[in-house]
Amino acid sequence: MVLIAAAALAQGGLRMGGQNATEGIADALNESGKIMVNGHATPYLIRHLPVNSFPQLPAEVQSELNRRSCLIPQTYEAHAPENVIEASLERAGSRDWAVLCSVKGTVSLLVFFADHAEPVVLASAQETERLEAHGAAGVLGFDWGIDAATPEQVHEAQAGMQNPPPRLAHDALAETVIDQTTVYHYYAGDAWTVVGTGE
Repeated sequence: MVLIAAAALAQGGLRMGGQNATEGIADALNESGKIMVNGHATPYLIRHLPVNSFPQLPAEVQSELNRRSCLIPQTYEAHAPENVIEASLERAGSRDWAVLCSVKGTVSLLVFFADHAEPVVLASAQETERLEAHGAAGVLGFDWGIDAATPEQVHEAQAGMQNPPPRLAHDALAETVIDQTTVYHYYAGDAWTVVGTGE
């Protein structure tokens, strides 16, 4: 009986130790501190995930993100891994990827076309410029998110325009600041443009 109890405690200790180790790794990936907001030192917390949290990424994209030492920032609303998307961004039917990549406090929006070796940097900003207060405590969290936007979704966003343009030929990239604005980036004719929505 004593041996069985001791073994159970040992196993429990291992489980607890493993859980604490996992939590420690997660904490090490986060960025926290304080910044001045309206003359007050305000705390912030930015959560990150490693590239291997997104096994759906093609091996060559994972390799490039790891080469850049990317971490993937998560919005304060995140309940599942986010800010990595697959969409037909270059043309209809293409399998392309967009990723928010954080390196040493700077976040870049990278777009990987299926038939291009190097990603395009569509936007970049300091992480501390992408913070927003949330929750009762007023802690600042990361508020920059990306999603795929189908031609139908963009068309719906343009419904309020007096003369909405024709539907897009393929997906756009939706760049959102939580509770504020969404900007739709569209690639055509070897160039990126911002799609008007009348907002």
